[in-house]
Amino acid sequence: MKQIDLVYQTMLAELGQRSLDAAWTADFPPEGRFTPVTVKGRTYWYFDIPDGQGGKTRRYVGPADDQDIAQRVETHKREKDDLRARRRMVSSLTREGGMIAPDSMSGDVIEALAAGGFFRLRGVLIGTVAFQTYSGILGVRLPMAAILTGDADVAQDYAVSSEVDDSLPPILELVQSVDPTFRPVPHRSGAAASSAFVNGSGYRVEFLTTNRGSDDCLDQPAKMPALGGASADPLRFLDFLTRDPVRTMLLHKSGVPVTVPDPSRYAVHKLIVASRRQYGGQGSVKRNKDIRQAALLFEALQQTRRTSDLALVYNEAWERGHAWQEGIRAGAGMLTDEDRNRLGDCLRAGAMQIGEDITMPF
Repeated sequence: MKQIDLVYQTMLAELGQRSLDAAWTADFPPEGRFTPVTVKGRTYWYFDIPDGQGGKTRRYVGPADDQDIAQRVETHKREKDDLRARRRMVSSLTREGGMIAPDSMSGDVIEALAAGGFFRLRGVLIGTVAFQTYSGILGVRLPMAAILTGDADVAQDYAVSSEVDDSLPPILELVQSVDPTFRPVPHRSGAAASSAFVNGSGYRVEFLTTNRGSDDCLDQPAKMPALGGASADPLRFLDFLTRDPVRTMLLHKSGVPVTVPDPSRYAVHKLIVASRRQYGGQGSVKRNKDIRQAALLFEALQQTRRTSDLALVYNEAWERGHAWQEGIRAGAGMLTDEDRNRLGDCLRAGAMQIGEDITMPF
């Protein structure tokens, strides 16, 4: 597994800082521009934003001789210059640095959710789109075959959604701003609430949440006050995946700041999830993908000397009880001999570093 040059890892960190610094552009987005308009001998600033249909919408800003407004206009010019620089950084990171960009639909959907406040409200990007970010986090090149996807999975803890006292704009409006063909998917339980949205080409956006109660809750959508009218499907083991997430960048356009699961947690979680997939059809396809992604992360964690991270989260999962142990055993049993040996080596090395005993899953 080839490592990514340090210069590109440093560039990714710089891109993240610049993107966070640019968050104020929500009021005056970079695709718009300030336009001076003279009325009766006095000049005023307006802000023109493309409407996506070849036209524009115009917003009044204020008189040109207002020093605060003049400063805002100058700052916006600098921000547009920085936006171009960030786009060039993203291009360098993906084309030369070996990091991974999402497909356009995934990037646009996650960008819209981020702009709406999803990550500010402690949402977490999970699934294959999150896996695509691990190339930058771990500093290794991951094969494209393991990262292709036709959907985006995002999660928010139920307690957070209930207690944060804030909300995204309507989710349907956010996804339709990307593609107007998005529509709610009727829930399998027959409930009126929807936890997923799909567009005309079949791209699916699904909202998930933690389930720490009875499995009877798994077939009912959970009401999520912070998700702009969307519900979420409760899933077992999701609280383990989304605990202590990490911040990184989705390499789309000028960079989208996102929050994703810790890669060690992602790898262990994939073993458990793979063991619960149904056989046949899409279940088998997804199970094979789960195992492939877990195996690649075990290799990357070993290569980048992060085996202690893996050992810690592995023990945390193992100590949660019989159902977790059976899931880990079953998932590990699906690994190839080479990947199984690598997992064993990682766990033994990690156990020595953290000074804990580890029960092998095979």
